[in-house]
Amino acid sequence: MLETMTDDPVILTIVVILLALIFFTYLLLRRTVLEFREGMEK
Repeated sequence: MLETMTDDPVILTIVVILLALIFFTYLLLRRTVLEFREGMEK
């Protein structure tokens, strides 16, 4: 199962793009929440 996934460049590319999107979405949400908390405290 894993061997066929890593051998296929298309699937590998899709997985990498999905992971990058999830990572950037997490960073964006975290930054937004932190700025929102700081705005509430002021």
